[in-house]
Amino acid sequence: MDRRSSLKLIATGALAAPAVLTGCETDKKTDPATAFNLDRNPDELAREKKILAEGPFFTADEMATITVLADIIIPRDEVSGSASEAGVPAFIDFIVRDMPDHQIPMRGGLRWLEMQCLNRYGNTFPKCSTEQQLELVNEIAYPEKAKPEMRPGVEFFSRMRNLTASGFYTSPEGIKDLNYLGNQPNVWKGVPEEVLNAFGISYTEKENNECI
Repeated sequence: MDRRSSLKLIATGALAAPAVLTGCETDKKTDPATAFNLDRNPDELAREKKILAEGPFFTADEMATITVLADIIIPRDEVSGSASEAGVPAFIDFIVRDMPDHQIPMRGGLRWLEMQCLNRYGNTFPKCSTEQQLELVNEIAYPEKAKPEMRPGVEFFSRMRNLTASGFYTSPEGIKDLNYLGNQPNVWKGVPEEVLNAFGISYTEKENNECI
């Protein structure tokens, strides 16, 4: 099973992050608030407006790293765009402001990743080669295989992966990727013939003409 398929299972089943139904500050094309234009609670809208007015939490350098990581987790494929194209980095920035418990672990994890790259490759994560980026990610993406000294990175990447899946699969791109159609109009053709026969009943000519 590839990484994208695994994330689909998270999104459609076990994903329990409260972040799922929260909007993000992106353009209207990828903003969940425009994708899910429901009758939202006025208090919720007021809080969202307040959070957006506070400005970004992450620095430009941190956002660059988040963007690269998000696209490693959910890259573009033949079905839909990448995580960054779906507005996931902005979603993550919004979530850490809406849910401050994420702030220290995320910022600390980004710093840990930065130091690993500087010590190993003499460069920041976004400026490392793709091979170097994937080499480090592969050491922290699989908790059961990770070395004990990589534990801080494992915990950070798990949080990053959960937030990325939450953001992507509540965006228009993610809904398209899941092939979720929602409620669709259909035509009622009556009780199936085999069911009618099992109970020894049938529709009258009037019922067939007027109802079915």
